[in-house]
Amino acid sequence: MKVSDILRVKGGTLFTVHPDEPLVRAVDAMAEKDIGSLVVMEHGDLVGMLTFREVIQAIVKNGGSVGTLLVRKAMDDHPLTCTTETDMDEVRRMMLDRHARYMPVMDKRMLMGVISFYDVAKADVYSQNFENKMLKAYIRDWPETGDTPV
Repeated sequence: MKVSDILRVKGGTLFTVHPDEPLVRAVDAMAEKDIGSLVVMEHGDLVGMLTFREVIQAIVKNGGSVGTLLVRKAMDDHPLTCTTETDMDEVRRMMLDRHARYMPVMDKRMLMGVISFYDVAKADVYSQNFENKMLKAYIRDWPETGDTPV
């Protein structure tokens, strides 16, 4: 299974923010849309990722308040990325190695979407359920002639 399979099921809704936006506005957008991440774009380029992890770290560093911080000061400016052709096993390994919960999907310099660890887990469960159904159907249709396959 490839990343493109997840994006096809998930859909193409993307939420982005500019690095010079006030962090409080980005946090409001995340809360309003019930999302855990925003892709940070500047001049059409991916420049960072803002997740609830970076927000919490920024609040702690700022004495418990968002204050006047800008997204640029809180974002991860070297986010982990993948392509639509990246295999799901590789995505899983990358996300686990970096403790990343969200990963932008790129095609050269174009943002194609964002996948989350939840999306990866959901795809795994779907794939396993499909395989189980196929195996059960195969076993149900097993020939009853007494011939034992080798």
